[in-house]
Amino acid sequence: MRLRNQELGSRNLIGERVSKKRKEIGMKQKDLLTQLQIRGIELNPSGLSKLEGQIRSVSDYEIIALAEVLGVSVSWLLGLEDD
Repeated sequence: MRLRNQELGSRNLIGERVSKKRKEIGMKQKDLLTQLQIRGIELNPSGLSKLEGQIRSVSDYEIIALAEVLGVSVSWLLGLEDD
């Protein structure tokens, strides 16, 4: 597993939680991308890496799809609910 070389950015609130949950459930980035694509979200590997690193903004549609794929609530992704 590669470690992030950069500090987390400040472009979104959910990136760190997306990364944490994805790893927790044993999902690879390519699998997450596939599941997002099934839900109509077009995102490339670089975009997902930037999202997880909080250096890319995230749309409301993407947040909803990410919550569905990861099996968490939108509130949890936004940090409004604890683990």
